[in-house]
Amino acid sequence: MEDIFTANQLTDVLLPGTAQPHDGPSAAVAAAIHEGERGAELLFIERSAQQGDPWSGQMAFPGGRTSAIDVNSIATAIRETKEELGVDLSSARRLGRLSDLEGGPRGTRQRLRVTPHLFWVPGDRPAITANHEVANALWIPVEQLVDEARYIEHPYPLLGSDSWPGIKIEGERVIWGLTLRMLVDLFTRLGRPLSIRS
Repeated sequence: MEDIFTANQLTDVLLPGTAQPHDGPSAAVAAAIHEGERGAELLFIERSAQQGDPWSGQMAFPGGRTSAIDVNSIATAIRETKEELGVDLSSARRLGRLSDLEGGPRGTRQRLRVTPHLFWVPGDRPAITANHEVANALWIPVEQLVDEARYIEHPYPLLGSDSWPGIKIEGERVIWGLTLRMLVDLFTRLGRPLSIRS
């Protein structure tokens, strides 16, 4: 993946700028990319298990809801990442964004527009100080995300008996749902679509 997963290549295929104005509730997430010992890696969070949180315990990119103080969706992604992980992406290279997605707890009518922004983090991995919303922060090599042996059908009992496509990473953690849809969009743009049901 090294030949396509570079800052310049990503900039060429991502959307420029920020999300368009939106009447309803909105959010933004940050996909931070770093060149690690095993090639490019992305920063994910494991959300803390909290009662009443529809995304409790799930894997995600850092991010959250738009605040009145945010001038745009990039500002939301940067602010939320700093709040959740103590990582300041304001000086990182902004690569672009993926398509907006509609999120919200399955089985409810709550809907939220989510804009994913990508950032290239040079130098050493930034120190992480997670807040109460984050159980773990993990840098996952891109080589794991494209490894078909990690593609599974993920049961999620809260949604009934159906299984959902997912990528198994460290331990028993699984990337699925909205975050998986973001990865599908990303690798499709790079011309290396993931061979996973989406």
